[in-house]
Amino acid sequence: MSMHPPGRPPAVVRGGRIGTGDAEAQRKLNAEAPKIPHLLARIVELFRPHRFALGLTVALVLAGAALSVAPPLLTQRIFDEGLFPPGGGVDLPRLAELVGLMVAAYVVSALLGVWQTYLTATVGNAVMGALRVRLFSHLQSMELSFFTRTKTGVIQSRLQNDVGGVASVLTNTVSSVVGNVVTVIAAFVAMVLLNWQLTLIAVVLMPFLVVAQRRVGQVRARIATKTQESLSDMTAITQESLSVSGILLSKSFNRQPNEISRYSAENENLVRLQVRQTMSGQYFFALVTIFMSSIPAIVYLVAGWLLFGGAGAITAGTIVAFTNVQARLLFPLIGLMRVALDLQTSGALFARIFEYLDLRPAIADADGAPSLPADAPRLGEVEFDHVTFRYPDARGTERATLDDVSFTIRPGQFAAFVGPSGAGKTTVSYLIPRFYEVSQGAVRFAGHDVRDVAHDSLVRHIGVVSQETYLFHATIAENLRYAKADATAEELEAAARAAHIHDTIASFPDGYDTVVGERGYRLSGGEKQRIAIARVLLKDPEVLVLDEATSALDTISERVVQRALDAASHGRTTIAIAHRLSTVVGADVIYVVDRGRIVEHGTHAELLAAGGAYARLYAEQSQPTPGLAMPT
Repeated sequence: MSMHPPGRPPAVVRGGRIGTGDAEAQRKLNAEAPKIPHLLARIVELFRPHRFALGLTVALVLAGAALSVAPPLLTQRIFDEGLFPPGGGVDLPRLAELVGLMVAAYVVSALLGVWQTYLTATVGNAVMGALRVRLFSHLQSMELSFFTRTKTGVIQSRLQNDVGGVASVLTNTVSSVVGNVVTVIAAFVAMVLLNWQLTLIAVVLMPFLVVAQRRVGQVRARIATKTQESLSDMTAITQESLSVSGILLSKSFNRQPNEISRYSAENENLVRLQVRQTMSGQYFFALVTIFMSSIPAIVYLVAGWLLFGGAGAITAGTIVAFTNVQARLLFPLIGLMRVALDLQTSGALFARIFEYLDLRPAIADADGAPSLPADAPRLGEVEFDHVTFRYPDARGTERATLDDVSFTIRPGQFAAFVGPSGAGKTTVSYLIPRFYEVSQGAVRFAGHDVRDVAHDSLVRHIGVVSQETYLFHATIAENLRYAKADATAEELEAAARAAHIHDTIASFPDGYDTVVGERGYRLSGGEKQRIAIARVLLKDPEVLVLDEATSALDTISERVVQRALDAASHGRTTIAIAHRLSTVVGADVIYVVDRGRIVEHGTHAELLAAGGAYARLYAEQSQPTPGLAMPT
């Protein structure tokens, strides 16, 4: 079975971009990119769970927009009926009534605005939060190879920068679009009712502004994509350079100036892009502002010409009310254009988010895959049946890591895999819990093909202790409970005692509440490894996979950890990937792997007697390392 769906090369992430192994695959991926209508439909779909709140928001926006055009119309009445009535003088009762209505309109509009803001903020942030969790959840389902070829900082950037970049659109778009559209329509209708000739003057250039706005939006969308890519690179540099491992590396080689230079260069690029993104469209909006602000002066001129020519009767109240309504078009119209630009800009961010959501995990449960029975009769048995595994490299080409490998490990047996570096030993340990998918053949666990059972039920029976122990920046107890969330203090202590680490933990001032630091750097290598063993023991799996669990330790720590491993493997199927042959001499069976194939197998004594590859490896490791000759 291939590692990716037939007919589609696996996606490869480089920097902030996703590509494939060759140009043809890249063109195919680009052809599958979501089109704008489809993208908008997916964005709208995000709001579906909040239909009621959105409906209420739209109703509030409509009411607020309707009230926004009332004051200009009341202004006409105030002038023509209150201040300058046809009979002369000032009609105070009518004036007080109209002013009261105007103030009431402002008060109600403000209250509706507060309610509307609460609803839009609630819905927008809920949608953004759900999108972030959905993306995180989808990434959790991706196969291991996705993370081996993708920078952690790039993944973090998608979750933080890209999702955060669409926050304003998710929060404000609905209310802004509905409110501004209703306000513009209502203002336009009011202008027509007041004087249709003046209305033509006010809107004659609108089509040109719409065309210009679309051009500006396309430019901003391109800049937004480059900006997010730069942000991804910045996040990746930060994650790599400021992690404990990165700091140790840079300090060890005195490379801090180079890291600062690399960060500064990318920062300058990001600043330049952000300035371009901010300034793109500013001249356009300045033109819109000049045009809309100049219309009242033109209206006065045209009104004077109409009055002078006797073309129609225009009262002072009509002129004041018209310019007041027209002035109210400025901000809603600019608001609509800004929303349109934001949508075009955010479209690039949504495309990046959906690009990750559309990645299909190369390893997934088959439809209706059953769980592995907890009482399976051959639980703990591992079988490789003519397994071949090809791993795609950075260029998209595949190289064989395992080639036609077959073996069977019985329940409770201790099996070891040895051989030179790069022979394929670790690949064996990854295929058993189905972290990778075989290219040919089958891996069976308890007699079941691992592709035919639910993955979570398979992993439930397998415990892995790797060479690179990962501990969270949390307490020892919290790290142990990662294997069993409801574990009691007694269970924690029992697992720690079995791993020969309880006495060490008890000697710490805070005991099991000791914070281990980033990646466990407050602990020694042996202490971290024994805590990892205790964590696996708390899981209590039927199969224990040890991937060179002691190769990075000193001799004393190795002996302590080895005793813990011996205790942990008792009564379980144990599969040890070993570099130091001294750690597996007591194995029930030893498989020698070379260039992806098993070249011999047997017990330690049998293999030594055979005088083959294992005997040569053992002889090499048994010989003392010659010292360097000192100059005389």
